[in-house]
Amino acid sequence: MLQGTQEPQVSGAGTGAHASEPIYAALDLGTNNCRLLIAAPQVAGDTEKGFSPTSIRVYDSFSRIVRLGEGVSDNGRLSEQAMERTLAALKACQKKIGKYRLADARYVATEACRRAANGREFLERVQGETGIGIDIITSEEEARLAFLGCSSLLTEHSKRAIVFDIGGGSTELMWIDVAESQNPAHSGNPLRIGGHLITDWLSIPCGVMNLADRFGGAGFADTAFDDMVQFLIGKFTPFDRANHISETINENAAVQLLSTSGTVTTLAAVHLDLPRYDRSRIDGISVHISDIRATIRRLLAMRPYERFNHPCIGPDRADFIISGCAIFEAISSLWPAGKITIADRGVREGIILSLMQRS
Repeated sequence: MLQGTQEPQVSGAGTGAHASEPIYAALDLGTNNCRLLIAAPQVAGDTEKGFSPTSIRVYDSFSRIVRLGEGVSDNGRLSEQAMERTLAALKACQKKIGKYRLADARYVATEACRRAANGREFLERVQGETGIGIDIITSEEEARLAFLGCSSLLTEHSKRAIVFDIGGGSTELMWIDVAESQNPAHSGNPLRIGGHLITDWLSIPCGVMNLADRFGGAGFADTAFDDMVQFLIGKFTPFDRANHISETINENAAVQLLSTSGTVTTLAAVHLDLPRYDRSRIDGISVHISDIRATIRRLLAMRPYERFNHPCIGPDRADFIISGCAIFEAISSLWPAGKITIADRGVREGIILSLMQRS
C-alpha cells in the first residue's frame, strides 16, 4: 500500500466468498489516480456509518497515484512515461478483476483523457494490452457519479448542500436542493439522485495537478498560494451569484458542505494527527471548516520535505497538496458554512451503486 493512502477494508475474498450474490466492479481512471473497487450489495442489517441500506460491501480495491495527466497542460498529450505508469496500474487492476465472476462492471476515465489529444488512442492501447474497456465520461457524468457515491452522507436537517470533488485535472461543484427534490414533478429527472436534486453544477478544468502547472509548477505552489485562491474565487463567483448560495448561507439556512476528494480526506487526517491515514476515522466525519483552514496554515508553514515525510501525506501527495489546499481555501472562503462533512468515497462507489440500481 502506498504511503499516505488506505483502501477500504475487504469483507470476503475470492470467488468463493458469498459466491451467490452479485459482484460488481468499478474503475475510475483520473488525472492523478487510478482506482478500482469490487463490491456487492450491503447485507441487510450490516450497515456502516453513513451508508444507506442499499449500499455496498467491499470485496477488493486498488488505488495508485499514476499522474496520467502529467504534462497535458503544457503539450496537450499524455506522455509515454505517464502512460507506462498507468498501464502498470491497470494491469494490476486486471489481475484483481480476473479473480471474480462479475454481474456487471463499468470502467471510466475523466479529465486527463478528456483533454489529451491522444486520450482515446491510449484507451485503445489499454484495451489491447489488458482487455479493460474504459469509456471517457463527461464532466457532468463525473459530477453525478461522485455525488451518487457520497449522497447518503447528507444529513436529515439539511435543506441545501454544496457538494464538491477536487480531482487531479478538474473540480466539480454541485448545488443540491434537498427540500424540492421531493416534488413529484422531478421524478425521472437524471439529476435527482437518492431523493436529492442537483439544481446546478459546475466543472472547471482546475484540479491539483493542472492548477499547480498554471502557477509555475508544484515547486512554486507555496509562494503562489494566495494568487491561486483569488483565481479560483473568480472562477466560482458566477456560480455563487447564479444560485444565490452566499445569500442562502447568510440567511442561516441549513446548508451542508460535503466533499469527496483526496485533498480533503488528507487534510482531515492531518487535523486529527493520525499516525497514518485511516479511512475508518475519516469517512463520514464532520469537521469545523476553521479547523481545516488552520490545518492548511500548518501545511503552508512546513518545508517540502516535511510534507513529503508526513505519514498522512507522503511522497505521492506532497507535490500537489498545496494546490489542493488552495481549491479548498477558495471554496470555504466563498461559502463559510461552519462545518464540512468528509467522504472517503466518490466516483467508484457511485458507479457500483448505479450498476446495482439497474440490475
